[in-house]
Amino acid sequence: MRFAFKRSLSPVAYCALHVRTGTRYEDAGRGGLAHFTEHLLFKGTETRSAGTVNSYIEKLGGELNAYTTKEETVIHATVLKEDLRRAVDLLMDIAFRCTFPEKEIDKERSVVLEEINTYRDSPAEQIYDDFEEIIFEGTPLSMPVLGKAKYLRKADREVVADYYRKMFRDENMYFTAVADMDEGRVREMVERSLEKYSWQEEAALTETDSPSGTTAGEPELLKVNPPFVRTVSRRNHQTHCILGARAYSAYDSRRISLSLLVNILGGPVANSRLNLLLRERYGLVYSVDASYGLYSDAGIATIYFGCDRSNLDRCLSLTGRVLTSLREDLLSTRALNWAKKQLLGQMAIASDNGEAQVLSMGKSLMTYGRVISNSESAALVEAVTAEDLRKVAEEVFNPDAMSRLIYS
Repeated sequence: MRFAFKRSLSPVAYCALHVRTGTRYEDAGRGGLAHFTEHLLFKGTETRSAGTVNSYIEKLGGELNAYTTKEETVIHATVLKEDLRRAVDLLMDIAFRCTFPEKEIDKERSVVLEEINTYRDSPAEQIYDDFEEIIFEGTPLSMPVLGKAKYLRKADREVVADYYRKMFRDENMYFTAVADMDEGRVREMVERSLEKYSWQEEAALTETDSPSGTTAGEPELLKVNPPFVRTVSRRNHQTHCILGARAYSAYDSRRISLSLLVNILGGPVANSRLNLLLRERYGLVYSVDASYGLYSDAGIATIYFGCDRSNLDRCLSLTGRVLTSLREDLLSTRALNWAKKQLLGQMAIASDNGEAQVLSMGKSLMTYGRVISNSESAALVEAVTAEDLRKVAEEVFNPDAMSRLIYS
């Protein structure tokens, strides 16, 4: 188990356990098993009932939560620093000693099936899953995190327990903590808890430091499927559109330039180019977003908007105009500097949140074998040039390589 720590000045402590698992590690015909297993982590251990697991941290005034992506499951807790040992113990108990009672599996299966149905009723969310399923077809990244109902109905206790035993292992785990405590004291907490709960004889913490430039193991890139254009008929008040293309993986240095470009294009700010044009200038949409998803061996850049059916072609034309400008024209020095300042400000504010810190540390540790510092991240952003942005726009948002999915 890898370990990383950051000292804070807050009375609140944060800890997280990242497990290298997720949708891409599911066997064929097991779509959604990783997410389903995550739900069942809270249904009891060898020493704690489901009720105790779910209320233990809350009784301390803290929070316990978990989530699953295509490449990880994360269990994390927020408590007062004097209760950090209790939180560490609970996370380790969940990670190694779950029992998966049959009655809880049947009950939670119904919950997850309802979660899938809820998602289907939200086209603005469902369209992202459908788009990725098509663009990554034939690869381990095609399955939605929630999975498929037909597979979940077949996931019994034996299937869940086997997956848990296979994936929730010391060598797949990364523990991070942020607290106003001595690092050695926190490390000792984690070591003792790991020794107490792990069923693996040689489980132990290892150092996080690695030589500059090394990674946790860069995989080969996934195959690239040909672009597509599809329209799906749905009874929606709006037409929903997503367009995008395959992009750079988490190990590609160009990911920094693309992150900055996507923030300029349609990031979570009112002054993004697409928001200013489609919403503020013409009033054609309520929301328009650009996003960039990174995986260990692939990436995906997307643009989404919802509009009235009669405005679809105009929205597509205006979006194309913005992309053409980014491909052909260099940003001025002033515009580039302001774009960097905006992204760096967003990063700094996010890193001031203890929970965001502990989760980011775990992701970095799992992906790169070390925690990338805020100053290193800032330096990478500052190094991006206007020509870097233009080249990335030309490569990723090439009209001949882009796909489109429409819910009409």
